Amino acid sequence: MLRHLKCINNFYPRSSINRFPVPENLVSWNEKYPDYKPIFYESPVLAGKEWADPGIGDFEPKFNAVDDDINRISFVSDYEVTDEGYPRNPIGRTGIIGRGLLGRWGPNHAADPIVSTFKRNNKGDIVIHPKSQKKVLQVILIERQDCGEWAIPGGMVDPGEHKQISSTLKREFFEEALNSDDSNTEALEEFFSKGETIYEGYVDDPRNTDNAWMETVAVNFHDETGEKVGKFRLHAGDDAAKVKWVDVDASLKLYASHADFIRKVVERLAAHW
Repeated sequence: MLRHLKCINNFYPRSSINRFPVPENLVSWNEKYPDYKPIFYESPVLAGKEWADPGIGDFEPKFNAVDDDINRISFVSDYEVTDEGYPRNPIGRTGIIGRGLLGRWGPNHAADPIVSTFKRNNKGDIVIHPKSQKKVLQVILIERQDCGEWAIPGGMVDPGEHKQISSTLKREFFEEALNSDDSNTEALEEFFSKGETIYEGYVDDPRNTDNAWMETVAVNFHDETGEKVGKFRLHAGDDAAKVKWVDVDASLKLYASHADFIRKVVERLAAHW
C-alpha cells in the first residue's frame, strides 16, 4: 500500500488545481527531477479553523515528535524537513505542495473502524459463496458526502487521542454510522473494547500533498453472531450521505486505500473475496 496511485497525476479534490505530472519512476525523492515545479495550494476551508495548523513560519511545530497533544510522528519512518521548514512526504512526490485540504503539516492521523459480520439468510444460517465455498463477509460502509465514494466510517484523531485510539474509533463509528445518542449501551461498549488492529501506516489518500499526508490505524470489530452491532439500526451521520451493510468481494471499489484494509480483514477471517 506504500505507493502513490490516487494522489498523483490528477486534479486535487474539491479544486481546479491540476497536480504537476509525476511519472511512477520519479515519485521517490531519491530520484532527481529538476523540472519538478508543483503548485502551492491550501483550501480556503482551513482558514480560521481550530483543527488546522498555522502557516509554516507562523509557528514552530515539533516534527517527528508528539507536539503538545498533537501526534506528528509518522508510522512510516522519520520524515525529512526542508531548509524552509516544510515536512516532506515520506513516500515521495505528489505533484502539489502546501496542505491542500489537510489541517496538519506532516502526518494527519485518522482511525478507521471496520465493523464486520458474516452474511446470513432468512433462516439465520451463514451464507456460503458458491464459487469459493467460503463465508460471505459484510462490512458497514458510508457514502462520503464530499466525493460520493463508499468508505469505512472513520475520521480524524483529535488532539490527545493518540494515547487511546479506541476512543476515536468508537466516536467516529457512532457519528458516521449510528448518529445515535445510544453510544453508552453496554453491548456497544463491550463490542468496541475488543478490536483487532489490521493496519497502521500511510494511506494513499487523494488529499495528500508533498507536505501533508494521511496515516491511519484500521481496526476490525467483528460481530461473529450478528447479535450485537448487527441488531442496531444504521443511520448516516453529518459527513455521510448513506450507510449500509455491504457484501465483500474483489469487485469492491472504495475511497483511498480502504479496500486494501478490508481485504486484510477477509484474509484474517478466511472469508470470500
